[in-house]
Amino acid sequence: MSKQKDLSDIRKQIDSLDEQIQKLINERAQCAQVVAEIKQASGEKVNFYRPEREADILRTVQERNEGPLSNEEIARLFREIISACLALEEVLKIAFLGPEGTFTQAAALKHFGHSVETVSLSAIDEVFREVESGAAHYGVVPVENSTEGVISHTLDMFLQTDLKICGEVELRIHHHFLSTEQEISAINKVYSHQQSLGQCRRWLDSHMPHAERIAVSSNAEAAKLAAAEKGCAAIASDTAAEIYKLDTLSVNIEDEPNNTTRFLIIGKQLVDPSQSDKTSLLISADNKTGALQSLLAPLSEHEVSLTRIESRPSRRGMWDYVFFIDIEGHVNDPSVAKALADLEKETSLFKVLGSYPRAVL
Repeated sequence: MSKQKDLSDIRKQIDSLDEQIQKLINERAQCAQVVAEIKQASGEKVNFYRPEREADILRTVQERNEGPLSNEEIARLFREIISACLALEEVLKIAFLGPEGTFTQAAALKHFGHSVETVSLSAIDEVFREVESGAAHYGVVPVENSTEGVISHTLDMFLQTDLKICGEVELRIHHHFLSTEQEISAINKVYSHQQSLGQCRRWLDSHMPHAERIAVSSNAEAAKLAAAEKGCAAIASDTAAEIYKLDTLSVNIEDEPNNTTRFLIIGKQLVDPSQSDKTSLLISADNKTGALQSLLAPLSEHEVSLTRIESRPSRRGMWDYVFFIDIEGHVNDPSVAKALADLEKETSLFKVLGSYPRAVL
């Protein structure tokens, strides 16, 4: 009886806490409505979504977290609260590389929460155009994977757009082997995105050495094709399995357990500084001895940390290259501003792609 009484007391305590939580969430939502009214009353064009503000809130939530929920889980809960409250001010339209069920859509929902409207597009350049035209507030595109490296199409798009990087999101990628067949032995063809085929190469070599591997535009497209063909399988997410009604024949087949993809949030706004920022640059110099060294020297002189550098053909001439660079800090930081001023003097092409908050778990 005492155990039953204890359980009853705990349940009553949970009910009471649920009531308090609900009341506080509604109070927060009312505050969001007041914020919207104040912004609209100004008569100026305003950005209801503030990436730096949201990132700082989530970092603070994690800093004060005492468990038992993990930092990642507590951030996910608060992100959904923020998303729902923001939707009372403005429902964001987010373009992503589709179709439905891609990891890019999962990244969009991780970053913005589920109280947004997601728009599926069939190619990376279409995502850029959707945001450029104003048909979507923001876009989400993949930029690099920890196993297979850079997504060159995304980088190349920055050569021809005025859009800014407004944020980033990192997503742990788990690949599953999906099919309408019940046995792996019945599979003779495997569909997936080229990156995913590379990320699962060792598993495929071991388990499917004779199956034909066919690269398609996305893992969700792969799942769609596998659902329509006998003897076929797809490498895709559990969400894709659910959408396209496929059975999971093997889970987590990626070669690297920490396989992670980084996605960029693209938009038109300049983002104010947060507690922890990155800045991305697109630069080039004349093709001469020591050119790259002269480009990087200002960063070292002003103690600005370089976190990533990638080269791509400039398409302006044979063997002419541009460099995509990520550095720590915001363009408004004094040391970064001085470094960039000196760096620009050494370049034939200089473009700040954006300063934005580092990815939050």
